Amino acid sequence: MAVAVRTTDVLKWKLTWYPTPVGLLGSSCSANATPEFEGRGGDDLGTEIANTLYRIFNNKSSVDLKSLCISPREHCWVLYVDVLLLECGGNLFDAISIAVKAALFNTRIPRVRVLEDEEGSKDIELSDDPYDCIRLSVENVPCIVTLCKIGYRHVVDATLQEEACSLASLLVSVTSKGVVTCMRKVGKGSLDPESIFEMMETGKRMGKVLHTSLQSVLQKEESLGPKRQKVGFLG
Repeated sequence: MAVAVRTTDVLKWKLTWYPTPVGLLGSSCSANATPEFEGRGGDDLGTEIANTLYRIFNNKSSVDLKSLCISPREHCWVLYVDVLLLECGGNLFDAISIAVKAALFNTRIPRVRVLEDEEGSKDIELSDDPYDCIRLSVENVPCIVTLCKIGYRHVVDATLQEEACSLASLLVSVTSKGVVTCMRKVGKGSLDPESIFEMMETGKRMGKVLHTSLQSVLQKEESLGPKRQKVGFLG
C-alpha cells in the first residue's frame, strides 16, 4: 500500500469557517491485491475508504487548522491524500490509517509570505530556501482499530480468513490519548450494546499502544536521516 500527501494547492477561502483540512482526492485498489478489487469491487472499496477517512478528519481537532492558514479568511493550504492499495492481507482500514498518519508526519509544507501592494491586493511568495518548511502536528491524528466479532469474542488485527468468519466488525477511531473520535459498524451482522462497549474499550487500549509504537518507529526512522534504508519502489 502506498500513501502520498500532496500540498501543492493553495485555495482562497470563500467562507469564513475552516474547510476540511485533509481530503481524499484519490483512492485506487489494484486487482493484484485481491480478485475482489477487479472492476466495480475496487471502485466501491475506494469510495468506502474515502468516506471513512472523511469522517475521521472532518473536524477541527485531528489536524491543527491554524498551521494550514496562510492569510486568515483568504488563503490556506489544502492537503490531498492519495491511497494506492497494492496488497491486502486483512485489517485494511487500520493499515490505511497508520499509513496516513505516517505520511502526515513526514509532510513538509513550504513556508510562504503574503505580500500586499499599495492598492491592497495580496500576493503569495514562496521561500527561496527549499528546506524552509513547516511541519504538521500529528499528535491528535487518530488511528483506526478494527475489532471483528467472532462468536462471543472479538479479534484485533484480523487476517482475511478471520474476517471471513466475522459477521460484524466495529471500526474505532482513537487518538494517542485514547479518545474515541468516530465509530462505524461494518458487516451484515448485528452487535448488542454490551459487545459494542467491550469492543470500544479494547479499541481504546489497543489504539494507545498503536500510537506509541508508531510514533517510536517514525522518530527512530527520522533520526537516521540520509542513512535511512530505502524500502520498496517508493523508497
